[in-house]
Amino acid sequence: MVRDGYFYALGFVAAAVLIGWFAQPVWAVVPMALALFFLWFFRDPERVIPDAPGAIVSPGDGKVTDASIVSVNGEKQARISIFLSVFDVHVNRSPIAGVVRDIRYQRGKFLNAMNVASAEQNEQNIVRMEGDGQVVVFKQIAGLLARRIVFYQKVGDRLERGQRVGLIKFGSRVDVLFDATASLQVKVGDRVRGGESILAYLQPKGELAIVGRYSAAEGMR
Repeated sequence: MVRDGYFYALGFVAAAVLIGWFAQPVWAVVPMALALFFLWFFRDPERVIPDAPGAIVSPGDGKVTDASIVSVNGEKQARISIFLSVFDVHVNRSPIAGVVRDIRYQRGKFLNAMNVASAEQNEQNIVRMEGDGQVVVFKQIAGLLARRIVFYQKVGDRLERGQRVGLIKFGSRVDVLFDATASLQVKVGDRVRGGESILAYLQPKGELAIVGRYSAAEGMR
């Protein structure tokens, strides 16, 4: 359980007690139901983190809404977008093991997270990580209901794959961008679990260089 859930729940329990005391007890049902909802919403289940080399795991629970190749600053990148409904676990996890190289918070709109434009226009937290010579960027993107993005780490921190890194309160979206040569393991419509579902496999940069040299040598024969 994320501690925020206790704060919200205690507030509604207090409201239920006051309403039940000063008004009709039946009216206390609504704040008590909301208290239970927040306890459920801020759940934080344990996950089995894959240890496969090069695996990129999902940073959140939800439904894959995009798995495509996009151009970022003139460079081709694979992008996987995951929509988190209000019914999903909203704790976010690190997609890879590596070092946080950059964190940038971008103010913006609160479009529906299913909207393609939300990837660029919505309020979001952009984290760039480096591990095994590869760079992976993941975004915590606010949605129509989301109004607060939480990220616990700072630049220079070393993270383990699947480590808890923050959360987005209420409906939202997470995007993961990485090298276009990666082997994708999911498609649009798939359901994924944060820290547990493998989105793709990356080749370490050293291996890519070896493959490139081998191919070039073959071409010269």
